[in-house]
Amino acid sequence: MNIHKTSLLAGVFTLILAVLACTMNIGGPDYPTPAIPVSTEAVGELQSSLETAVAAGAESGQISLTFTEPQLTSYLYYKLQDQSQLLITDPQVYLRDSQLQVYGNARKGYFEATARIILTAGVDDQGQLKIELTSANFGPLPVPNGLKEIFTATIQEAYTGALGPVATGFRLQSITIADGTMTIVGQTK
Repeated sequence: MNIHKTSLLAGVFTLILAVLACTMNIGGPDYPTPAIPVSTEAVGELQSSLETAVAAGAESGQISLTFTEPQLTSYLYYKLQDQSQLLITDPQVYLRDSQLQVYGNARKGYFEATARIILTAGVDDQGQLKIELTSANFGPLPVPNGLKEIFTATIQEAYTGALGPVATGFRLQSITIADGTMTIVGQTK
């Protein structure tokens, strides 16, 4: 009988170790389809668009930038790779319904879930980019306010970092998000 108890305890202990070694997926919203490809070429296109817009703006005083879902997804993907603690992995940025919809896989301890962050972008009184978090979910759970602030700051930094080279002497006039593109219009000061 002692052998059976020992075998049972060893089996339960092994099962506990196996569970602890695994990550438990707690679900979350499904990624929209189709999936947006990530590429260094898309980041290059984004940087090229910035350079072209700056050159055109130097002559006309008007700057118009159009970003696509693959460009922003790729930029965010590589920007997040530079961080020591990843908030999300495998990001996808959808530009729909006047919103930036960011999806990704989030992990906390042994739990993994699909995260969804809904942002609106606008222009503040000083003509600067203003990104506001509309909602955020970690799997089936809403994200606590503290994490919402971290997500907002990270996303704001990522996108303002992309605009950094043209931000000096630039005043935003409008931002339009629709049908997979984000168009930013502004003028040089």
